[in-house]
Amino acid sequence: MAAHKADGASDESDSFVFVYDRRDKDSPEVKVSIGGVSNFKTLKERLIKKLSLKSNEKFVIATTNREEIKDDESWGSVEKADTLYILRSLDQELCAPVQERVNYLPHYDTIVKGGMYEYYASEGQNPLPYAFAELIDNSLAATRNNSGPRNIEIRLHFDEATVYVIDNGKGMTSRQLNNWAIYRLSKFNRKEKRPLSGLDEIDEDESFVDQNLPKSLNSDISYFGVGGKQAIFFIGTSTRMISRPQGSKDVNELVISKEEFEKKERNNEDIYSGFIRKRKLGDASHIPAEDEVLRQMIEVEEKIREHFTVVVIQGISKDHLQYLKDGISEWTRQLSHIYHYYLHGPAGNVESDNNSRGASPFKNIDIEVKLWSSRSQEIPRTVNLRDIDDDMQTLFVRGAVSTFEFKAIIEGAKVEGVLRYHPFLYDRETYPVDMYDRSEVTFEDEHGYAISDTPARGRRHIFECFWNGRLIPYTTIDSFDWCSPPKKTKSIPSECYNRVSGVLWTDDNFQVSTNKLTFIDLEIKLRDKLAAFTRVVNGQERRTGIEKEFSNWLKECHELHDKSIHFTQYVGQVLRIDLPKHRQSPWSAYKQVDWDGKVFKQGQMVKILRTNPQLLGSISRILLYGDHQGDVYATGGDLEIFQEPRSIYSELKIVPLSKLDRTTSPHNVRKFIEEEEAKLPSSLQITWPEGNKVTKNEKRKTGETIGDIRVEILNKKGDCVSKLPGKDNASKKLLVELKVIWASPDGPQTLVSHISQHGKTWPYWFRKMENIKNLGSYTLQLQAVLNESGENMFAGKQLPCEKINFQVVEGEAETFSVGVLDGPFKVGVPFNIPLDLHDSFGNPARAPAGQEFHPKLEASGLEVKYSLAVMRGHIVTLKDVVAKGQVQGNSGKNYNVSITIPQLKQSTQVLKMRLLPGPASMLYVSPEEEQMVVNGFSPNFKIQLQDAAGNPTGLEGRSVVCKLVGAPNLPSYSMECSSTGSGTLVGDPILLKKMKSELLLTAKFDVQGNKLIKTIERKIRLMPSGKACELKLYYQEADMSKPERITNGMEITKPAGETLQGLTFTLYDEAEQEIKLDEKVVSKIKLNWLAKPPKDLLLKGQMPGVKATNTVQEVKYCQVTVSESSGIELGFVLKTVTGEPKSLNCTTGSNLIKYGQPLSSEIHVIVRDKYGNDIQHDSDSVCKDLKITGDGLKADRCKVVMHEKNMKIMVIKGVVFEGGTLGRKELQITWRNLKDYVRLEMVAGPPAKMKFIHYNTDQEVLVYNESKLTKPLAIQLLDEGDNICTTPDVRLQLARDVKLKLIPTVQPIKTNKDGIGDFGIFTVSCGRGVYELQPKAFISAGFVLSGPKLKISVQPDPTRPSSLDVSYNTKATYTAGEIMPEYTVKIYADDESLLASAKPSHVSLKLWKSDDADATNLPSRTLSYSPETTRKSETGIFHFKNITAPEESGSYNVMFVYYDGKHQLFSNVIHIKIDPSAPVQLVSQDNPGTATVSNTKNYATRCIVRNLKLELRDKYKNHVTKGMNGAIVLEIASATGEKELPVFNNSAKNSTISVTLAGGTSFIQNIALQENSPGKDGTEYQLKCTVNCTNVPKSSNIQPYIIPFLFYDDAKKQSEMAELSKERDNLQNAIRTYKSLFETTEQLIEELKISVKEAKSEESKIRDELRKQKISVTSLTSVESVEKLIKDFNERKDQELNRKRRVCALPKIMANDPEVLGKIGHLAHIADDDAARVLSWHMSSDMDCVVTMSTKKAKEIYNQTSGRQQVLPLDSIFKKSLTEWNKPLPHIKYKPNWRPAGNLMFARNLLAFWQNEDKCRTVFSMLLGDTLWIDTLDQANEYRRELVKYTNCPTILTREGDRIRSNGKFGGLMNKAPPVEKLRGAVFGAPVPDTYHQFCSNIDVLQNLKSALVAHKTAETELKEQMETIRAPEMQAKYEECREVEKQLKDLEKKLGVTATPLRDLSVSRLSKRTPERDEDGGPASKRMRASPAMTEVNGNNSILTPTRTSRRIAAMTPTADNDGRKRLKKS
Repeated sequence: MAAHKADGASDESDSFVFVYDRRDKDSPEVKVSIGGVSNFKTLKERLIKKLSLKSNEKFVIATTNREEIKDDESWGSVEKADTLYILRSLDQELCAPVQERVNYLPHYDTIVKGGMYEYYASEGQNPLPYAFAELIDNSLAATRNNSGPRNIEIRLHFDEATVYVIDNGKGMTSRQLNNWAIYRLSKFNRKEKRPLSGLDEIDEDESFVDQNLPKSLNSDISYFGVGGKQAIFFIGTSTRMISRPQGSKDVNELVISKEEFEKKERNNEDIYSGFIRKRKLGDASHIPAEDEVLRQMIEVEEKIREHFTVVVIQGISKDHLQYLKDGISEWTRQLSHIYHYYLHGPAGNVESDNNSRGASPFKNIDIEVKLWSSRSQEIPRTVNLRDIDDDMQTLFVRGAVSTFEFKAIIEGAKVEGVLRYHPFLYDRETYPVDMYDRSEVTFEDEHGYAISDTPARGRRHIFECFWNGRLIPYTTIDSFDWCSPPKKTKSIPSECYNRVSGVLWTDDNFQVSTNKLTFIDLEIKLRDKLAAFTRVVNGQERRTGIEKEFSNWLKECHELHDKSIHFTQYVGQVLRIDLPKHRQSPWSAYKQVDWDGKVFKQGQMVKILRTNPQLLGSISRILLYGDHQGDVYATGGDLEIFQEPRSIYSELKIVPLSKLDRTTSPHNVRKFIEEEEAKLPSSLQITWPEGNKVTKNEKRKTGETIGDIRVEILNKKGDCVSKLPGKDNASKKLLVELKVIWASPDGPQTLVSHISQHGKTWPYWFRKMENIKNLGSYTLQLQAVLNESGENMFAGKQLPCEKINFQVVEGEAETFSVGVLDGPFKVGVPFNIPLDLHDSFGNPARAPAGQEFHPKLEASGLEVKYSLAVMRGHIVTLKDVVAKGQVQGNSGKNYNVSITIPQLKQSTQVLKMRLLPGPASMLYVSPEEEQMVVNGFSPNFKIQLQDAAGNPTGLEGRSVVCKLVGAPNLPSYSMECSSTGSGTLVGDPILLKKMKSELLLTAKFDVQGNKLIKTIERKIRLMPSGKACELKLYYQEADMSKPERITNGMEITKPAGETLQGLTFTLYDEAEQEIKLDEKVVSKIKLNWLAKPPKDLLLKGQMPGVKATNTVQEVKYCQVTVSESSGIELGFVLKTVTGEPKSLNCTTGSNLIKYGQPLSSEIHVIVRDKYGNDIQHDSDSVCKDLKITGDGLKADRCKVVMHEKNMKIMVIKGVVFEGGTLGRKELQITWRNLKDYVRLEMVAGPPAKMKFIHYNTDQEVLVYNESKLTKPLAIQLLDEGDNICTTPDVRLQLARDVKLKLIPTVQPIKTNKDGIGDFGIFTVSCGRGVYELQPKAFISAGFVLSGPKLKISVQPDPTRPSSLDVSYNTKATYTAGEIMPEYTVKIYADDESLLASAKPSHVSLKLWKSDDADATNLPSRTLSYSPETTRKSETGIFHFKNITAPEESGSYNVMFVYYDGKHQLFSNVIHIKIDPSAPVQLVSQDNPGTATVSNTKNYATRCIVRNLKLELRDKYKNHVTKGMNGAIVLEIASATGEKELPVFNNSAKNSTISVTLAGGTSFIQNIALQENSPGKDGTEYQLKCTVNCTNVPKSSNIQPYIIPFLFYDDAKKQSEMAELSKERDNLQNAIRTYKSLFETTEQLIEELKISVKEAKSEESKIRDELRKQKISVTSLTSVESVEKLIKDFNERKDQELNRKRRVCALPKIMANDPEVLGKIGHLAHIADDDAARVLSWHMSSDMDCVVTMSTKKAKEIYNQTSGRQQVLPLDSIFKKSLTEWNKPLPHIKYKPNWRPAGNLMFARNLLAFWQNEDKCRTVFSMLLGDTLWIDTLDQANEYRRELVKYTNCPTILTREGDRIRSNGKFGGLMNKAPPVEKLRGAVFGAPVPDTYHQFCSNIDVLQNLKSALVAHKTAETELKEQMETIRAPEMQAKYEECREVEKQLKDLEKKLGVTATPLRDLSVSRLSKRTPERDEDGGPASKRMRASPAMTEVNGNNSILTPTRTSRRIAAMTPTADNDGRKRLKKS
């Protein structure tokens, strides 16, 4: 038993329990002694005896929690003074109540922490709502794990002065109710007995708390064991706790009251003891009858609640009742504020469209308050806290227009926060005001006067603070540095900072007071410099500084949401092209704004502030950014104005509206503008002192003079001015510019331009002008311009200008010139000559009125005339000028023509012209006399075309034509005359076939198409020639009686191959006289069917016969020619017809006939003659003579018919064979006496069957699970005769068992051209068993063919990992930094055996810190450990030993991972907890600084420590809590040995104070000195904090924690020194922070320099390696150049890899099975082609043999292939008998100095192995043995002859392919290697070329060089950045600041009288000296600095600094870490 086991023997007599017999009656309590009861049996005997129970009676012994006591183990959990039941059964109802004694002595924390907090410090508010909040906290914690609604009710019965707090939580057992009653028994100190059965749930402090809930809404807010009791006795004087635990049938009830306490005190009874009443449901017998409400609740409501807790508070004071009744709106509003986020969820009470209350938005929480004002009131007044919408948090949430979420991390703890912006709208602030805030605050301006307009937030703090989701009301935080108004004015108005409200959410990482009214350490930690604030947007953290993020957000809120200016008179939307594109729209334009009671509208004159020079203007429009419609309010916009005076500026400017001067009136602005404008130049005054004035629009003759001009400049007042007015324009003098502008045809031209200055004694002056000569319009312009630039514009307005327009006209005509002529000029062709008249200046001029001109034309050798002269304006035109004269050829001749006009001063001009031949006008033909021509010859004439002057000329596009007249069939002649126009006319001869005598012919010559040239005639006399002119041809056959004449084109028929005989001929001349045949005549006769006809036959008038062609398709054309001049020709056609039948020709469309099917095509039979000509039949009767025979032919099904369209063809149909084998079939076809044969090829028929190509369906296919089939599933179609069917595109499907899974998914396929459908190789995935596959073929729409079934036997794969088993000591403990327990991991294969192929590199242990994320998933970053090397006997078993646990304590996850590159396994996550190691130091979370105290009456001045938290830490800074209970002993000491020591206040001995150490934590509070305590004035003492704990090992030697303080005996001096001491602490902290920064910077630069050196060294090494590989490195200076070379090498590598080479064509088997080595032919490569051929032949019987690792695998392959596959298991080879691989050649032993010829070597040395070299050597050592290789057969015989003298000679192979066996036999086909083609692919492959491997090596080194270049460049860039940063002015300023602070500290310590702190030299030069330099020549570099102290340690831990105004500056540049882990200085 727990009680008496723990107590000594002396206490056994005091051990007892209280027993109630509640089986069937109300028996009194029995006190049973349990002294000496050591087991359950003794207990039961004692109870039977004490209660007089019968031994055979059945009963149950149980605790009050209905836990059965039935054995020694359950009896061991009973403690002394416990209460027990005697029951019939555990679920029996109590027949009577029971009282259980409880003891609720206050915990010792009551004394320790009694004075820590003030009880409900009201701070001006009624604390009653906070008391109710304590009770609601308990209810929230109790309902935390409810699966349904969480209902909490507060019932107020004012008549009875009673309050009920009811919840439907899990209730409290009697033990838990006892714990609740103990004061200050927190959840951390409670010890709840473990339940013996399932009745009790786990206690609330053990239940799961989800810390990952948003806003820390975890309901974990019932903590300290104080608040509930304090709240109850603050509200009333007594309480009744009624609770029914979940799953219990009993109700526990406890009453505690002030009256009972007083009564026990008066009676000297134990105050903190009582009874818990245990009763059944609804039992109200113990409640007085007058307490109707309580009785009603017990009797009625208890029965309908499964579990609950009711807190009944009675004795409520009248003040409380009155407040609760009258102020219900106030205190319920405060409760709604406290639990705002529990009621409305993390988002708060946002506005919704639905006004009615819906379902709870968060965790089903409902809190209701019900009030009964009197007993007669039946329906109470009910307030649901979720219905309240005017609590402050609701007002903050709904009144905000924008939010700023952020997060802070402090020492691993997280604080969530949000800022809300409440804008200024129209004329008021919208920041919510608390209507119940009674504090009156008066705001004053900077002069101290009261002001009425209060800022938005006033002096209220920004942040309200929530702890675990509920409000901590008395802790608010004003602001942080990053959200405080800046000291310097920025673009954001300062009032915007007062429009921000905020909320902070924390969890229990931060301490609160026991009554949850204040935070203890939140603000201190948040203001610590280590607190890291980041902005959160959409759940993601921003990396930018939070101060910048906040400023941007606040500025955006101000610009978008604050609305203080009223924009009216909306115009529309405009586009701002003066802005960047993203800001050009939308902009709204307005005409008017109302601002501060003043109206500014369009056109109003305004003044703009802060401009130089002063800017005045009139409003054009007002612009406001945004898409607005109508009048709106906004905080500002832009003002568009016309700058005034416009005469000076004339510019449109846009300025911010904020620059508008609202104090200046428009009248003053306009008056100023007008005065300025009057001083500007206004006009010019022009005079002509010497005459010759030019008037406007005057016409002046050329050359007329313009007189002198005088000019004056006048302003609007009429004053003469010579410079611009105004002080700024005094240097801008005015000039006058004169211009004479001529309006020329090409545009205006300035002819005269002068500028005149104004002198002191003379005005602006211009001299006369006489050079105006050009005709046209002129402008005389006088313009005032500026002296400096010559501009005529000033401020957008033109200076005064005068313009005089006049016109200049021409004078009298005096000269002329020849105008433009239209050439070319030809003889006899008229043309015009224009003559232009001019005045004396060359201007065009007219002739005087009435005067006529008659020009004269003269030219030497040329006749020139014109018809008339026409005068128009200033041009005289000579019309129709004609010139005639001799010219030279087509190029023409030059002439000078003189033109004279006598009436002009300059009267003569000479015209140079070139005259060309004219157009043709006549035709000349020679000879002119008669010409004689013989018949058969052509005449000859010369032709020439001439112009009017007789010059030869051409005629474009024309020809001269000659026509002969006088006889028929005469030729005509023509000549083209386009170019020269002359030539000889030639053509065909004149040939008349019939003429009896000479003829006279006439030749007529004409120019074609030209009727103007006359026709010329010439005479020709034609003479006869006497030559042959006609041929007559005859033929006569044997059967003809007389010859028949053959006419030209006649057709003669003749049977094929026969000759046409009897050809005769006769010749006649043109006079029809027969010509005698002689040799000369017959020599001119040509025959086209015979090359050389016989002359003797021709002399007889006969011709040789003509043979007909052999084919009727050919036609023979015969021609006879006589080569006379006349060209006699005669032709005829010899047509061939068929002869007698001589043969048969049988053809068919396809000679393929399918098995069992008729021939698809017809057989055509054609009868032919001996020359193969098809004979056409007259009728179909000939078909009867056709007979068909053949083996297996079904003759009765054959049918013979005549072709429908061709009578030459007989058709045979229905040819079919019966059965037989495939192959050639022959048919004999007979027609009359003719025969022919048809040969057919019988092929397979249509698909009727199927078979598997690679598998035998009679045997099962063995395959491993998750493995591939060895061969593809290929299906072959067969016909009825089992012949292979080659039908393509037949759709195949594969039917299979449902449980058989094939990967990839089986898809329908189609057969190929061979009738094969290949489904491919599948991976089988299913359980062990035999499964079936069956193919199905879809032949047609209605025919599905089913194939054979293939059985697949699936076996587990012994090489595939399937599971991972982990075994370890589950009870082992883990300590930080120590060795973790051993883990044993076993990897099992599919067959449940240990995986033999598992390697240590495949298995790893993953360790990572546990967090709130999914612990089942492996994170991306973990710690990884490898196992120890396994012993060979432990295959598949791995041990993880000697793994050091992480140094940081906490919860961790362990997972084991197996990954072999293909398969991956994960173990279950193992959750471990790593405990801290032994404590070694006592540290403080806060730096207390150096306190300054005195011994005065004021307690505050005597206090050394207000509040300090100390913790025990191990050597890894982990907080040690377990068993660390004891005390911290405080004592005062002196570091200088001062004997006079101060003493503590209220200390008995005044020397030490003991403070409780609980769980490794101690809170030291209010440690003060005694009033008038001794001590030496101005001395520094130490407060030593020493650990006193028995569980701390002695070896730890924990040093005391030292708190220094200064002692003064004068209060005033102490106060002064306190300030100095505080300032000293701040200065020391600032110096530590500076030094931390500087030391970190030194370390960072040191590491970067080492990185540069290492990168450079690595790059140099790689370059040396490239040089060794003969790669030039001079050009490899950049990453791009290296990448280019890598790309080039990759291309060359791929070319080498893809180059065609010899490969082994043997099919592979089980290529992926690790148990299969492969076939012999695949195991080796041979580079030499001859060697590969010979060795492959020599080993041909072994090439296909499969080598396996084991006999088991060999048998498996043997069975799968039915014994057809050769196999060789390695484990069956006797390795001792194998030859040594590197042994010397056989002759070395006997003749070591002999060098045989022929490159002798072992044949095995020719082999190259690409994998598994050792195993392959074993195989080939056995197969090849000592076989030798040599070049030739003679060399082999010679070597053998010498070797056999000493020893046996092995087999010798030669390069030539010969083999000498070991017995000496050679020769014959058996010993001669065949060509490689006959090996059928069973040949060793060739290895990959060496260049490929060289390229791979080159690429690897280049990749390393690329990485080295990148690393080198990155390191240099980072070093340069850091060096620039360290030399930056900011950093220099920090060095200077640090020296200044150290100087201040030195001066301050002198004032304090303490030891001065040594100063350090801080400078960049010093930093450079401390950083080790690295020489470029590769000198040694120092080792890398691994660590540097970040700050000086105080009391063994890093001092946590309090930021000061000076130290905050370093936040602008602090070391940070980038994503790659490198440290850098963060720039401000």
